[in-house]
Amino acid sequence: MTFKAIILVGGPSRGTRFRPLSLDCPKTLFPVAGHPVIWHHLEALSRVDGLREVLLIGFFEASVFESFLFDATREFGDKFHIRYLREYRALGTAGGIYHFRDEIQKGDPQHLFVLNADVACSFPLNEMMSFHTTHRGLCTILGTKVLPEDAHRFGCLVAKPGSNEVLHYVEKPESFISDLISCGIYLFDVAIFNTMKEATQNKASQIALDPYTDSDDKLQLEQDLLRSLAEAHKLYVFETKDFWRQIKTPSSAVPANALYLEQYAQTFPERLAKSEPGGPQIVGAVYIHPTAIVDPRAKIGPNVTIGPRVVISKGVRIKDSIILDNVEIKNFACILHSIIGWDSKIGNWTRIEGTPVINHQTIITHNGVKIQSIAILSKDVTVKDEVVIRNCTVLPHKELKSSFHNEILM
Repeated sequence: MTFKAIILVGGPSRGTRFRPLSLDCPKTLFPVAGHPVIWHHLEALSRVDGLREVLLIGFFEASVFESFLFDATREFGDKFHIRYLREYRALGTAGGIYHFRDEIQKGDPQHLFVLNADVACSFPLNEMMSFHTTHRGLCTILGTKVLPEDAHRFGCLVAKPGSNEVLHYVEKPESFISDLISCGIYLFDVAIFNTMKEATQNKASQIALDPYTDSDDKLQLEQDLLRSLAEAHKLYVFETKDFWRQIKTPSSAVPANALYLEQYAQTFPERLAKSEPGGPQIVGAVYIHPTAIVDPRAKIGPNVTIGPRVVISKGVRIKDSIILDNVEIKNFACILHSIIGWDSKIGNWTRIEGTPVINHQTIITHNGVKIQSIAILSKDVTVKDEVVIRNCTVLPHKELKSSFHNEILM
């Protein structure tokens, strides 16, 4: 069997929830567990036999991915070819795939993996492939179970026991349907393009009949394809018991970082730092970039990623956090449940603290007001000595000389 894979990377928008961190970094390239988010997708795809090409589809400028594609080709180029295809405008999660159908079908692949970029997952792709060969459907969707109170935030599936045929699919239902949800990872037969053609024609007909409809001409996998596939008995679900999480906001990057680090501990322990004589105290799963400098009197972990050229001084305590490139953390600072942005400086005895993310929630409530659940310092933020920052989002290029709680600092 021959495969191609598509990673849906989206595009820029005014409402992007990663914007406070950096205008130049889409969430798909945000570093999690030492690598950009979509690097983890590529690593999983590299273990699929017969995969010949991976296509990133989105509507970012091509220059956004140039550096990443160069590095990814150097690392994975012996496994598959990697390209970026830019939509001329936002076409929807299925629209971009259909628009580039001729490019995708070059080389006559039999099957097509489609992965949303904004997820963290163990990516059981080979297991999905084995399951896909056991049924006569057009699509296998990866599913997982969540708490019933969280299910309405995702696409919900009702599956037939035994065969796992999807009987019903609803995107973000208003009332409870099922605790089995879509992970945003699909395996299609290439014949799906015939179904996409029909969906495109149906959508155009609906708009022509009612030009004042709220519906637009974007073709969406979730609304326009999956429900019709379920009705046609051509949609099946492979349920994973392993970890899965969306990465929609900076808050969700911190638990995703922990999940990948914990996976490293089981599969690639050599990637993680270890406590050694003359080195810092390491607790649990911790990734430290080779260029970072960590004082041996610091205590790091669990669930911490430390990026390139970071300098950490004596007595520093870091837990459940992501420390990005070129950050300097001075003596006895404490950082908990936080993201510290590029080029930031943290003073002596300073405390940066967020609140742990619970389940799939990324927002907590304080006195009836929704606030960010982790502390986020954006690019080039300076925090002076003995300052406490708790549950705050700090926008770029700020200097903080006093303490703040539960605020957005612009």
